[in-house]
Amino acid sequence: MSGITRRGALASAGALALPRIAIGQSDNRPSLTIAVQKISNSNTLETPREQSNVGFRLSGLYAEPLIDTDWTGDLRPLLGLATAWRRRDEHTVEFDLREGVRFHDGTPMTAEDVAFSFGERLFGTQGQSGEGRSSILAGSAGREPPAEVVAVGRATFPNLAGIEVVGPRTIRYVTSRPDVTVEGRVGVNVGVILSRAAFAASENWLAWARRPVGTGPYRIADYRPDQSLTFEAHDEYWGGRPPVRRIRFVEVPEVSGRVAALFSGEVDFACDIPPDQITLVERNPRFEVLGSPINNIRIMGFDKTHPVLADARVRRAMTHALDRQAIVDTLWAGRTQIPRGVQLESYGPMYLRDWENPRYDPAEARRLLREAGYRGQPIPYRLLRDYYVNQVANAQVMVEMWRAVGLNVQIEMKENSSQLTERTPGRGIRDWSNTSTFGDPVAGILRSFGPRREAELNGEWTNEEFNRAADELVASTDMARRAALFRRMLEIVEREDPGLIVLHQAASFTAKRRDIAWRASKGWALDFRSHNLRFGA
Repeated sequence: MSGITRRGALASAGALALPRIAIGQSDNRPSLTIAVQKISNSNTLETPREQSNVGFRLSGLYAEPLIDTDWTGDLRPLLGLATAWRRRDEHTVEFDLREGVRFHDGTPMTAEDVAFSFGERLFGTQGQSGEGRSSILAGSAGREPPAEVVAVGRATFPNLAGIEVVGPRTIRYVTSRPDVTVEGRVGVNVGVILSRAAFAASENWLAWARRPVGTGPYRIADYRPDQSLTFEAHDEYWGGRPPVRRIRFVEVPEVSGRVAALFSGEVDFACDIPPDQITLVERNPRFEVLGSPINNIRIMGFDKTHPVLADARVRRAMTHALDRQAIVDTLWAGRTQIPRGVQLESYGPMYLRDWENPRYDPAEARRLLREAGYRGQPIPYRLLRDYYVNQVANAQVMVEMWRAVGLNVQIEMKENSSQLTERTPGRGIRDWSNTSTFGDPVAGILRSFGPRREAELNGEWTNEEFNRAADELVASTDMARRAALFRRMLEIVEREDPGLIVLHQAASFTAKRRDIAWRASKGWALDFRSHNLRFGA
């Protein structure tokens, strides 16, 4: 993680010489400053490159998909850049595009921009396979997307055959095989609509990715990786004039620093507040904390190529050794819950209500370790310092639970996310999370596990039967068959050949000034549009 201090981060952001009150005598709208623990893991803002919790938090400010999500409500789909859609046949969904939408550079959004956003932007022009990993400077040599972007594009839109431009305000999303999830897929932030002309004018892909041109309520004015990100109001926004002139995000890695900045008036919002700080914040009548469980599940990821973890019995023992309820009760003050596996109730007919997590059973954990012939060999645990709320405290509790059954898990602190997954000796387990971007298993577990997904691309975990089931799940239109396939996938990845341990549903808490009326979302997204932000409350 960045070593920037609270005061260093705030001072650096202040060096932008952007006043908080007025950029012109006629604009009396206020501005906001928001403290976050991290702005971007990849040091870019292009959504397929920054598929992270921190990326989900920001992307809706500057970019929008065809189908929106009711983030502050029940997560139902809403009209976005499309005003209507219909199934033409089992391979084709037709979308009507919203009129009067302008990009941040003032140019109108067209059907060709939609085709670009689902085409060249994600897959390039040279037929890239998406194999390999991307460095932090990927994309600096030209405008072809890095391998990771192509891989994410293929995983998010696996059946996409192409976008047909029917007319100035109509496009067709055409699939190579039937896909019951198209409407959900086009609503994820990988599929936001960006400017084809602005991309063509960019110096290279990396320059574009640090300042993509979208249609959202705010445009990117300045981005300083690992320090700050400044947005300015997009006053031609189709959804109405934004309520603030400027939003500035500053990186303040430590919770104490974010809370202190809020109390001192240096920031208006402080994100990622752990439950044990909520009472402290709300003792001050000027502040409050909002939040709830969200559409994300905290998990642990296994590298089953590690010599000790190659034995599934050791991994199974690790799952039985954890008392998830004790973690929720002590570290989260009961403010979140334990999901039934890697799934959420928003899956509707695909939700397996009778599914149970591996039970907390220290005796069974010890039996499995004896059977596996485990003799106390060290198991490395790569860890970041509180990228996730309560991350270090959670790790320390789990290490003690593992020690109680005879497991020798050793924490190794790392500075950034790339160090967690790099293929160097000693990779064992790591913290992870899984966001369900819409209500179906393909939007949850298949974002991380399965053929050509992150765990396989990283060389951490793969399973042939799981992959076959995943491919069939994506292709099937029979809902009963899809539910059976999903059940079998959970049996494999959570019980038989564990690739993960489910911990709890993530919860997001944001501290803010009480005189600002604002609702927290049911996801990572921060919504600062006019319907969700009012001053003088």
